[in-house]
Amino acid sequence: MRRRVAAAVSFAASQPEAIFIPTGGQGRHGPPEWQAMAALLTRAGVAPGRILPEPTARDTLDSVIACQALLAAEQGPVFAATSRFHMPRCVLLLHMAGIAARPVPIGASTERRFWRRWYWRLREVPAMAWDVALLGWWRLGRASTRRFT
Repeated sequence: MRRRVAAAVSFAASQPEAIFIPTGGQGRHGPPEWQAMAALLTRAGVAPGRILPEPTARDTLDSVIACQALLAAEQGPVFAATSRFHMPRCVLLLHMAGIAARPVPIGASTERRFWRRWYWRLREVPAMAWDVALLGWWRLGRASTRRFT
């Protein structure tokens, strides 16, 4: 999480208008992910007015749908800062939700155990298929609701 936040802060240093949307609701342990990221952003010097928390998301798909609602009126590029193994799924889902997202460059993982690095990479394969299917279903539901209301 620290690496993701540091990459976002570094990337946005030349963009004074940038806002930060830390996402993630309460997990099983510790503070909610959005809260931990917001604290890291504040410690890194990001003004609280530039932090727009999204406290409800339980997973990547929830985060994408919540960000889509938060950014509905926004113009301009959106940059996603997440782990390298997770970036393709995150950016694809944001695009599917209608958000023109681009990745924030982030350094390589510090995980030294080979099997652990590959666990996270391989885990993304079924997760991508699952989330793409669910987001497609969500979009179909929204489209049919708009037609009849």
